[in-house]
Amino acid sequence: MAIQWFPGHMHATRKAIVKRLPDIDVVIELLDARAPGSSANPLLAELAGSKPSLKVLNKQDLADPARTALWLAHYQAQPGTNALALDASASAPARQLIAASRTLVPLRGGMVKPVRVLICGIPNVGKSTLINTLIGTRKAKTGDEPGITKTEQRIALASDFDLFDTPGLLWPRIVVEQSGYNLAATGGIGRNAYDEEEVALALLASVRQPYGDRLQERYKLADFSRLSDDALLADIARKRGGLLPGGQVNLQKAAEIVINDFRSGAWGRITLETPGEFALWCEAGLLREAERQERVAARTRKKPPQRGGEATDTGPVTGMPEPGDEGSSNA
Repeated sequence: MAIQWFPGHMHATRKAIVKRLPDIDVVIELLDARAPGSSANPLLAELAGSKPSLKVLNKQDLADPARTALWLAHYQAQPGTNALALDASASAPARQLIAASRTLVPLRGGMVKPVRVLICGIPNVGKSTLINTLIGTRKAKTGDEPGITKTEQRIALASDFDLFDTPGLLWPRIVVEQSGYNLAATGGIGRNAYDEEEVALALLASVRQPYGDRLQERYKLADFSRLSDDALLADIARKRGGLLPGGQVNLQKAAEIVINDFRSGAWGRITLETPGEFALWCEAGLLREAERQERVAARTRKKPPQRGGEATDTGPVTGMPEPGDEGSSNA
């Protein structure tokens, strides 16, 4: 089942970004280093157009260093783009983004032409923590739930460097199914939009091959190469006391353990995707989305005209629902 989550306040965020962009020199997109492709917002890329872009892979301390290097090279190879990895809570590396932003607009700077930067990202990716680190105070609210920041903030990081912070923004429709699972696993999607057991199974399927030794060590498992993902989750439940009266396996508790252990770094430094894997997922997702749009269009063409006028459209066929059409439930 595909995961979708687009709370109403994100409409306002989208409008605020559109309004602010004409005055912006550099767009900083904060990504989750554990899932850089899945946490990159295609809607933001569409809105920003050809603006210079700085991709910041946050939470690098939780991500696989080898895969982080692949993602940095991937983004740095793109025109008008710079990239760096950091841990938002560490002050020294966090300040690298000021220097990295300046390299993208060498003709900006000074009191006459201050550098104006817009920082964006999906919910719960660590923007508020990063900003608090940069300014040395707790001006921006932080929390472990997506959607903490609700209004735009302007912060002067230097006399000629203004940072505009926006609330977290997801895109209206997640067309890459695996991205939905990865975003749920990393905490970028609200809990009411997904089923923990389903996400835990997808998470185990992603990590069991490249990081199977981590799972064996964490849960004291025997060789599980022949076990299904469901059987592996059940085995983890037994190892971690996830049993109901009568010895029945509590898969809900096991799912919560799996997700929490991944998020906390108890498995070690793990990245859920490589640039190559994500490109294949995108290709398949866009193909499925095109087929969905064609089905919607076919239903619209077959629908008889309504009394007093032409037939009305049954829904958006662009892949981006119109404002007001997005829901916050599973789809």
